[in-house]
Amino acid sequence: MKLYVIEDLTEEDIKAVTTRLKAMELGAGLDGLYWLPVPEQHLNEVQQGHQKKCGPFAMALEVLEDSMRMELLVRARNMLRCECIAYAPPALQTHMTGYMDSLLSELGIQV
Repeated sequence: MKLYVIEDLTEEDIKAVTTRLKAMELGAGLDGLYWLPVPEQHLNEVQQGHQKKCGPFAMALEVLEDSMRMELLVRARNMLRCECIAYAPPALQTHMTGYMDSLLSELGIQV
């Protein structure tokens, strides 16, 4: 699995992140797991064609005690196995890692 990992976060950092993610209603129904929506313009051709059947599309973020792990896999929220589930292309990886970095910066978290 390809991941973007941020380590060495404090308890206060984790609390700030989880509070923000919950306020944004991104919870995945399991403690510490969140769905980060993939912007429509970053969906590939297959994913765009599968939006109604398989979408919405998201990337999973797991928040642990002192770290966060974002999978670089675009998942279909309404389908477990499909050709539309694929690793994020470089432009989406850059966008999503930048998004995570911006979120931490907004919360005053230095990494």
